[in-house]
Amino acid sequence: MAHGFLAEAFAIFDRHRTAVDVVSTSEVGVSLTIDCDERLDEITAELASIAEVSHTAGQALVCLVGDAIRDTPGVAAVIFGALQAVNVRMVSQGSSRMNLSLVIGEHDLTEAIGALHAALFAD
Repeated sequence: MAHGFLAEAFAIFDRHRTAVDVVSTSEVGVSLTIDCDERLDEITAELASIAEVSHTAGQALVCLVGDAIRDTPGVAAVIFGALQAVNVRMVSQGSSRMNLSLVIGEHDLTEAIGALHAALFAD
């Protein structure tokens, strides 16, 4: 990833007045979610000038919020254990100690929420 790549990518979203909700980066890729796909074709075309681009519709964002979720040993094992039958496409945990965001297929949303509720609120 070249110096300034992320700045240019986010400038494209800014020019199209489209907010980025969740971001996950690795050494070779950037995954992100947007809430409104109204200008997705224009954004995709412009991003394609600086990177290989693909997008997937029909996804749902599940946010787990809890006191010190990042600092609680074993909480990730409980979460992913509950979701063992669900394909998690993206994970993002920012600097907040209270939030973990997951992207899953919309078709798995009811099952995922039920499984998470059962695992985390069994008492």
